[in-house]
Amino acid sequence: MKKQTIYCPYCGSKAVLRDASFIYGSKSSGGLVYVCSHYPTCDSYVGVHPGTTTPKGTLANKELRRKRIEAHRMFDQIWKLGIRSRSGAYRWMAHVFRLESQQAHIGQLDDSGCSQLILEAAKMLHKHQAHQQAVG
Repeated sequence: MKKQTIYCPYCGSKAVLRDASFIYGSKSSGGLVYVCSHYPTCDSYVGVHPGTTTPKGTLANKELRRKRIEAHRMFDQIWKLGIRSRSGAYRWMAHVFRLESQQAHIGQLDDSGCSQLILEAAKMLHKHQAHQQAVG
């Protein structure tokens, strides 16, 4: 596994690869995270895909992590309610952001991107709910 050089988007410091227990303590289910070298003063970090050193997205501070969780909660309803398949939901997200399908990851979104995804997902969920009520 080749470790990547990743920098914190908030303070510009290098991120270091650590065991996830560094962040999550005993709640950790294993794995790795990239953490800003100025943690906890700068509280940005990002998880790593299992078995790799590839980050799941960009480093995020507490505010952005909360926003990404909310974006995921809204987005996941699209496929969990059967409005689209899971892969179809990601294709829809790619279309919304004018990305290739393989580039559509919530972990890559910044605050405004999360806000846009939340808004667009809410529109789709509202249309679905209205349709469900109409057909009864």
